[in-house]
Amino acid sequence: LADKQFCVAEERSGHCAVVDGNFLYVWGGYVSIEENEVYLPNDELWLYEIDSGLWTMHLMEGELPTSMSGSCGACINGKLYIFGGFDDKGYSNLLYYVNLRTRNGTYRWKKITDFKGQPPTPRDKLSCWVYKDRLIYFGGYGCRKYNELSDCFDVHDAFWEGQIFWGWHNDVHAFDTNTQTWFQPTIRGGVPPQPRAAHTCAVLGNKGYIFGGRVLQTRMNDLHCLNLDTWIWSGRIHINGEKPKDRSWHTLTPIADDKLFLFGGLSSDNVPLSDGWIHSVTTNGWKQLTHLPKSRPRLWHTACLGTEGEVMIFGGSKDDLHFLDTGHCSDLLIFQTQPYSLLRLCLDCIGKNATLLKNQISWLPSKILPQVLKKITFWAAANHRQEKKAEIERQEQINVT
Repeated sequence: LADKQFCVAEERSGHCAVVDGNFLYVWGGYVSIEENEVYLPNDELWLYEIDSGLWTMHLMEGELPTSMSGSCGACINGKLYIFGGFDDKGYSNLLYYVNLRTRNGTYRWKKITDFKGQPPTPRDKLSCWVYKDRLIYFGGYGCRKYNELSDCFDVHDAFWEGQIFWGWHNDVHAFDTNTQTWFQPTIRGGVPPQPRAAHTCAVLGNKGYIFGGRVLQTRMNDLHCLNLDTWIWSGRIHINGEKPKDRSWHTLTPIADDKLFLFGGLSSDNVPLSDGWIHSVTTNGWKQLTHLPKSRPRLWHTACLGTEGEVMIFGGSKDDLHFLDTGHCSDLLIFQTQPYSLLRLCLDCIGKNATLLKNQISWLPSKILPQVLKKITFWAAANHRQEKKAEIERQEQINVT
């Protein structure tokens, strides 16, 4: 295969990523160049095919969103929805979608303007639960006018001319994708989390979970839960035993009916984190994973659940974004959270040993031959990248010498 087939998506932080079918889709975000934040092109959609391990880039058409970071991306029925975000002109509260299951290979953005109801105020670094074809948003950092101030908003800074206030939210807004309607559900009980941003969320059953994030001048490690049917908050959930340290810009991924996978983030003392934890709803406890590499910290990355229970971490930064202008990543970290199927194990074995088995591969049933060829490509790409990385390290060592 030609080298150009082993391209990878550009490094970035603050982007959006979703999995639909056998593909991981990545859009937006930014990189730092000479202490300037540069937003990545709004007309590029990167696709990672899970079986083959190959990246491709597709140009997009239609009503393009502004190039932004901190937008909230979610997938419902094969459509990627993008809400909010931040660019050079400020915060957004616009909602866009693109059909990922296009038949002609053309990805076309559409701005949703014919909606009913009132959207949230402009913000970024918010989170989203997907439940019953609804996008349910919580929190974020943004701006409000004086007459929009309420108990769901903690003021961080103010620009008195024009009476504009910046700060953190803890309000809940929902968008019904079937009726194209925004609504703010009536919270019927419980104590909501403090207003925050750069937190993370996940859905298990009919419960929406929130963990950590930036609250005023500190970071948190609290866990909350909202019943998405009754709209009742749990209050801060009491944890049995050890728990993760305070953090923001981390991810939380559902990996089973009663388990959540937490990874990375930025600690209260501004240290990028590489730790992973699993929370069991059944036992109400956290368990730290001890075998994760400590040399691969990530913050403001994305995490998506793959087709066989693997958590796919893409992009983010390995440095504190508040103080450094480097460290954005383009690699894909894959955490296996459950045993692979027997078919997957066999396909990987053939892919890794394709040279040894080349004379027998054609004997395989025609039904699985395409899957085998994709796995051969996957491991060829993996070996190519490993060799390229080793060559770069050798060249750097020569230069140092």
